[in-house]
This record gives sequence, structure tokens and C-alpha cells, in this order.
Amino acid sequence: MTLQRLAAEPAALSVSFEFFPPKTPQMEEQLWRAIRRLEPLAPSFVSVTYGAGGSTRDRTHATVKRIVEETQLVPAAHLTCVAAASDEVDEVVRLYWNSGVRHIVALRGDMPDAGLPYTPHARGYRSTPELVTGIRRIAPFEVSVGTYPERHPDSPSLDADIDLLKAKIDAGASRAIGQFSFDTAAIVRFRDRAHARGVTVPLVPGLMPSTNFAGVLRMAARCGAAVPGWLRNLYEGLEDDIESRKAIAAAVLAEQVGQLRTEGFDQFHFYTLNQADLTYAACRLLGIRERRDAAAAAS
Repeated sequence: MTLQRLAAEPAALSVSFEFFPPKTPQMEEQLWRAIRRLEPLAPSFVSVTYGAGGSTRDRTHATVKRIVEETQLVPAAHLTCVAAASDEVDEVVRLYWNSGVRHIVALRGDMPDAGLPYTPHARGYRSTPELVTGIRRIAPFEVSVGTYPERHPDSPSLDADIDLLKAKIDAGASRAIGQFSFDTAAIVRFRDRAHARGVTVPLVPGLMPSTNFAGVLRMAARCGAAVPGWLRNLYEGLEDDIESRKAIAAAVLAEQVGQLRTEGFDQFHFYTLNQADLTYAACRLLGIRERRDAAAAAS
């Protein structure tokens, strides 16, 4: 789908944005600049990440609470079951409900010590389906879960990933958000295989709009996302040329969005890295404009 068609044929689409809790006052200022910039686009929800082993628990909750109190956005709090007893996790779930949060992104999580294989807590939830069941037992949250269109690094196969996804849905999840991927064909194949296996909930592609290509390479290595050679070639030699990287990132994102639209996707999840410009531009390409009431509230 060309840029002209993207601009001329806006469709009924929904987008969501992911942020991470800030570590410093400067990072908090950057986060809230991004939130205020993107809020007028009226996303279906915004998610806030949760560190390995719940290491950002307090900062995640503080960020979500402020979003509830100071914006018109619908926050979705990430929650993991790694390195925590189930009663501790349940306490966080109740805290979110009492704070006005009605949407949780339930994830297994990674071990606090990077590189160690996942080991369930002796008194904790052993898997994401168990976590989803526990969340839904406490309160009628909307629950989203994660998927890896190129296979989770710990999984033996895509079929095993789809089996796990079905278990998460059976436990009460109503949406699956994809790990970021630059391989549009892999996203489409995963959706088609999942649909053929009876998965009917929305499978939302995850998109990574970023000019920091070195950082993208590190994240891709950790999550098993392939970085195609043509993309590496585009960024080669541009380490000190931020303006060219911005132009390339916008073009790559526009092409992927157009391809996914052509394949029938109508929901997109943007990993913003607490930066707004590329995500905002992508939404414009999708035909999403600022809503006047949201724009007024953000001003």
C-alpha cells in the first residue's frame, strides 16, 4: 500500500502505545513529553512495562497511577509472574484495580539475572495461563498477552507457541500483542497458522519505531527477532547522522504499516521507547488524526 493510498484511505484502525517507567527525573520529563504528544491521538490503550522479576514494580505503578489521574488515556499495566510468590502478584493486581486500572498485560517475564533459564517461583504462578487465571479470579480485568511471531527464544517451535497462546486465551485473555518484528511475512504467517488452529482473538503486530539502530540490534538479539540484511545496509555508516536515521526509520515504518494494512491488519502496537515523533508520524500515515477533545485536554 503506497503512502498516497495510506493517506487517502483512512480505515477504522486502532493503535496502542507502550512506555517504560522512568529511572531519573530527566527520563520522567521525556516520558511525559511523549505521553502528551501522543495523547491527542486517542489510542485504544497505553501499556507500561514491568521489569524483570518485578524490578520496576513501584515505578510502573506510579506511572500508571499518574496516567489514570492526569490524562484521558486508558492504561494497561504490565505484570509478570517471575520471581514472585502468587500472593505478592495478587496484591499488585488488587492495587491496580483499586487505582482504577482495568486492563493488564500478563506476561511470564524474564529472570532477574539475564541469561538464566526461566524457573518458576516455588510459591508463584508457573506460567502465563496460570497468571491470567489468577488475574481474572480477582477482578474482571481486560487481559492482553504476548506473542512472538518469529518464535519465543525459549520455545521449541512456533506450534508450541501457538499451543501456549491458546492456553492463555482459554484462561481469559482477549488480545495478543506481538513482539516487535521487521519480518512482515513472518507476522502474516504466524497469524494465519494461529487462525488455522482456532485462535480468534486479535493478534496485534508490534512495531518498533526507533532511530537507535544499535539499540534495536541489542533488543532483537535478546528476543529472537531477525534483523534483515537490507535493514542493516540502510543504517550502515550513519552512526553520527541522526537526521538520516530519522528519515530511514520513518520510511521503513511506513512501508511495514502499508504491507500489514494490505494483509488485513487493523490494530497496531507501537513500542515507543518513550519517544513520540516516529510513532506520531506512523499514526498520521495510518490516517489517525488528533481528536479535538483529547488535544484540548493535552494543551
